[in-house]
Amino acid sequence: MKRYTVTAALPYTNGPIHIGHLSGVYIPADIYTRYLRLSGKDVVFICGSDEHGVAISIKASNEKTTPRYIIDKYDKMIRQSFKSFGISFDNYSRTSRKIHYDTASEFFKKLNSNKKFVEMTTNQLFDETANKFLADRFVTGTCPICSFKDAYGDQCEKCGSSLNATDLINPKSTLSGLKPISKKTKHWFLPLDKYEKFIKNWILDKHKDDWKANVYGQVKSWVEEGLKPRAVTRDLDWGIPVPIKESEGKVLYVWFDAPIGYISSTKEWAIKNKKDWEVYWKDEETELVHFIGKDNIVFHCIIFPSMLKAHGEFVLPKNVPANEFLNLEGEKISTSKNWAVWIHEYLEDFPNKEDVLRYVLISNMPETKDSDFTWRDFQAKNNNELVAIYGNFVNRVIVLINKYYLGEIPTPSFYTNEDSEILSSVKVTKDNISSAIEKFRFRESNSEMMNIARIGNKYLADNEPWKQIKDNPDRTKTILFISIQIVSALAYLSEPFLPFTSLKLKSILGVEKQLKWKEILNFNIIKSGHKINKSSFLFEKIEDNEILNQYKKMNINKK
Repeated sequence: MKRYTVTAALPYTNGPIHIGHLSGVYIPADIYTRYLRLSGKDVVFICGSDEHGVAISIKASNEKTTPRYIIDKYDKMIRQSFKSFGISFDNYSRTSRKIHYDTASEFFKKLNSNKKFVEMTTNQLFDETANKFLADRFVTGTCPICSFKDAYGDQCEKCGSSLNATDLINPKSTLSGLKPISKKTKHWFLPLDKYEKFIKNWILDKHKDDWKANVYGQVKSWVEEGLKPRAVTRDLDWGIPVPIKESEGKVLYVWFDAPIGYISSTKEWAIKNKKDWEVYWKDEETELVHFIGKDNIVFHCIIFPSMLKAHGEFVLPKNVPANEFLNLEGEKISTSKNWAVWIHEYLEDFPNKEDVLRYVLISNMPETKDSDFTWRDFQAKNNNELVAIYGNFVNRVIVLINKYYLGEIPTPSFYTNEDSEILSSVKVTKDNISSAIEKFRFRESNSEMMNIARIGNKYLADNEPWKQIKDNPDRTKTILFISIQIVSALAYLSEPFLPFTSLKLKSILGVEKQLKWKEILNFNIIKSGHKINKSSFLFEKIEDNEILNQYKKMNINKK
């Protein structure tokens, strides 16, 4: 039996999440997973907080608190943001939990015992005052490429060059402010060069036609440059201790432990639900799909697959549909500069408008190139599309049925050619939604969903039941019967995109049955004689002052 394991990149718990995270990873993953469930597939949707690494240590140091306090604070905030936005994880775990420590340790020990690692002693920077080896972010200095004076030990933020801490000119420890010394230390490396042929064959040959061009292109670039061994351990006191002798003061590198978090989260879910976790990771009938942002492509398309290959028991990803970046008002989102729309703040400013943001982010999703979010576009898409097209169509149909038939679905007379064609066009549009989702074209699928409302609006406008009611009451019954079927189709087909609107609309329609995707429009969803409820507005206009408040908040002058 075919099943799906869908993962969404583990958010890093050194800060809250913003619209770029939702647009890049979590909404597309949620659409895909909801669609699979509606299609009757066996699917598990996995995520969790990524809670190790030097960035968390630095944040704790800067705030004069502990890493545990930092991860607890942001895990709670992130978890609530996802819940509020309807991201339908089957399990959301944490890499600080014992089940993950055990899983990551077992994974390391298996690779180590099978001699999949290379042990190497190298010179690393050491702070004598702090008595610590310095991870890359604990070192600043002058970039050897562009001479920027405040480059980090892993990257220069000015020119973007990837660096090693030992490359920096005049390095300085951020712990003591002093110049570190060079000291020998032993680490375990995954020899990626040995997996170069495997990566070439698996991705560059076998997935040339079905993986996104941006993902394929980046993998190709990395492979052509030549893969090099990468350390899987670090000299740190925050993280999972390396589970072998003679490794005191060393932890698993966060890039190694974090993707194993998908496996430990699945284990956690399986225990709760009395399932066998192994079939979701080791059975050839399972399709593994990773949703990530483009900054994680190398980890999910080269490093993690190499780890899985080295282990030998796991399936490889079927697809890795990575998105590009979302900009904000024409500028790159920057958490350090507070240039972002934070999800928890949006929920405070726009209560009960989760689906509005979902819709706008899907419409602007950076699927093949970077895209831009603006508050004016947010307002326009809400007012001109959600309110004027979707909400208007639904409201008119519900109001007319309540007005003419006291909320009871009328019995149709005969269908005209136009009636049959309308229902056929809705079925075709439904198939278009399916096809686009399965190809990870979420902007297109969202647009097709809105087309159903457009079809309904045009049908109403062309047939004018409010005029026909006097002279042709039988025809009016058919028009409104057809219209309510389109509304009902919208209620179900909207679920992957607008889950809160879908629930609200189903409540207005008085339907409780959960249809499978293939059942939608295969028969009359709502039968004649069924009683619907009174109409209530699904969406409301967003006024200029609400948008100006957002620009004021961002210190932007916009009219």
